[in-house]
Amino acid sequence: MGINKSLVIVESPTKAKTINKYLGKEYSVKSSMGHLIDLPKSRLAVDVGNDFKPDYITIRGRGKILSELKKEAQKSDQIYLAADSDREGEAISYHIKNALEKANPKAEIKRIVFNEITDKAIRESIGHSRSIDMSLVNAQKARRILDRIVGYSLSPLLWEKIKKGLSAGRVQSVALRVICEREEEIEHFTPEEFWTIEAEFIKGKKSFRAKLLFMDGQKVSIGSEKEADAILSRVKNEKFIVQHIDESERRRRAPAPFTTSKMQQAAGSRLGFPARKTMMVAQQLYEGIDIEGGPVGLITYMRTDSMRVAAQAQEDAARYIRENFSEQYLPPKPNIFRNKGNAQDAHEAIRPTSVHRTPAQMKEFLTRDQLRLYTLIWEQFVASQMAAAVFKQVKVDIAADGGTFRTNGQKVLFDGFLKVYRGNGADKEKVLPPLKEGEQLEPLSVDKEVHYSEPPPRFTDATLVRFFEESGIGRPSTYAPIITTLIARYYIVREKRQFKPTFLGSLTNDLMVKSFSDLLSIQFTSNMEARLDEVADGKLDWVQLLKDFYHPFIESVEEAQQKLESYKGITDEETDLTCEKCGRPMIKKLGKYGYFLACSGFPECRNTMPLPYGKCPREGCDGFVVERKTKRRRSFYGCSRYPDCDFMTWDKPSPDPCPQCGSIMVEKSIEGVNKLICQRESCGQHIAAADEKKEKVLVKT
Repeated sequence: MGINKSLVIVESPTKAKTINKYLGKEYSVKSSMGHLIDLPKSRLAVDVGNDFKPDYITIRGRGKILSELKKEAQKSDQIYLAADSDREGEAISYHIKNALEKANPKAEIKRIVFNEITDKAIRESIGHSRSIDMSLVNAQKARRILDRIVGYSLSPLLWEKIKKGLSAGRVQSVALRVICEREEEIEHFTPEEFWTIEAEFIKGKKSFRAKLLFMDGQKVSIGSEKEADAILSRVKNEKFIVQHIDESERRRRAPAPFTTSKMQQAAGSRLGFPARKTMMVAQQLYEGIDIEGGPVGLITYMRTDSMRVAAQAQEDAARYIRENFSEQYLPPKPNIFRNKGNAQDAHEAIRPTSVHRTPAQMKEFLTRDQLRLYTLIWEQFVASQMAAAVFKQVKVDIAADGGTFRTNGQKVLFDGFLKVYRGNGADKEKVLPPLKEGEQLEPLSVDKEVHYSEPPPRFTDATLVRFFEESGIGRPSTYAPIITTLIARYYIVREKRQFKPTFLGSLTNDLMVKSFSDLLSIQFTSNMEARLDEVADGKLDWVQLLKDFYHPFIESVEEAQQKLESYKGITDEETDLTCEKCGRPMIKKLGKYGYFLACSGFPECRNTMPLPYGKCPREGCDGFVVERKTKRRRSFYGCSRYPDCDFMTWDKPSPDPCPQCGSIMVEKSIEGVNKLICQRESCGQHIAAADEKKEKVLVKT
């Protein structure tokens, strides 16, 4: 037999491939594919009467992986557990350690962690191996059991009161409540009219506008056209005199490098990425991209709420900035960013593993999405290490018979970090022409304009993640899964990148809030996160945390079972359609993925079909247009009578039928104007498209 290799166990095969490249033949690098040991799905598996002892099992389908790891362990004297450096990773390592100790009691099993997948970081982690951190394991165990108790207690309640297949979760349900409450605000919002008055001036070749802010020393608030006309008549024909010019210098400090939530927010608002997609692409960049010679990890660990940056990384960034820009683009001292009070500092901020791997150099090795996210991370990090930007700001007040109009200008004196940073456009220049106090200006126009107050916007991925972060709900690693779960359960839908609750989501939320208002409060959820942090820090016993929660919670569940009204069948709706197989009426039902049609003769007849959008446009066909999927899961819309009728279109039909013939209409852009066009050739009706998409409705016949 040859010399035993040291065994390194990571979570993913991609990461294993990258690490194996660095460690060479002396090491065997294997993947656990994530958790191998967990609670079974079929039952609670928590002994609540015995200090909440969990009944762990090997996850179905993972037994073969565990057996292979045991065989490798029997050939190894040194075993390094290199799962991700967070609570989940610590728990994965803990369970693997317990299993491998039985397979090879003589092996030395150690935990290693690293913030980036580079040769230096991995070898340093092996040199600084440690024991399993049981405080982190207990924090993960407490969270897992807590969520299991909540989910396995509330979900059956929803099955009993609404319909089978629903789920509730400790954090998931709070997120749903927030989205539903925002929708209620929007629905109950009453727009208020207000008016503004602006003057336009030109001096030389530059034109600029100034807004009326004060009248006779009082801040202007114009609530009606009559008030606007009265002010206009007073100031319109008066002399406009430059009353005051205030110039100041403003410094804007460089932005902090990304934390997980800030990366998700930036990718959502600037790239249009859902949170789930952001994390998936970031995982690829972290685990390794094939670059000449093999896989290379391009970014540091992407689940972090720390803004700390390693000294070596700061030195590398300074060298890059000095070589590619100049010394003046470096701050006098390296920029330091303070973490929030509840931030876990196990990892650095998200940054490129080498600042010298520029996006331009990586372009040929990355997919479009990988390149866009890598560019975002690279630019944010380099900008974070640069000098502040300096602006000259000008505020000009222009007087006209007691009215004060104001305009603001801004000029970049030194671009600093803006050399590489592309933010939200707030730092764009607006240069005013040279003005002097006391000079008279001739307005090109003085106009009034009506406005209406707007309701609060629906949440997007970016704004919902920001809300989670600011409210202390969940952890950075849980933000994307929370959103994904709400969409998968059909509690919310994404419309124009905004989240809107469905009828099912609103109904579920109403029922939950009636009985579990405290549990679903932001404060309770935030406090629970803080207590789980105390467990992770070794300051609180995990069993005590569960005891404090369990008994009041179970009492509220039992009370809800008795008092809550049943809403069974409320989502079902009779239709005028008949089953093509047995002739009985079809029922509009709500399933896991939205509404569909099912035969009322169930279970004798199990016929179902997608919810139709409208009548088939083919002459003589009595079918309906329904959504279908290609083999690659792309949606198209075809006749329910296929293959007898082969009508299809890639364009999503409007929920409203053609007012002339009742067939389907699709939205098309004609000469820059969106119009709804009937798909029946003999009709061809064109009407203006509505601004807002409507929910799909069943076409009655």
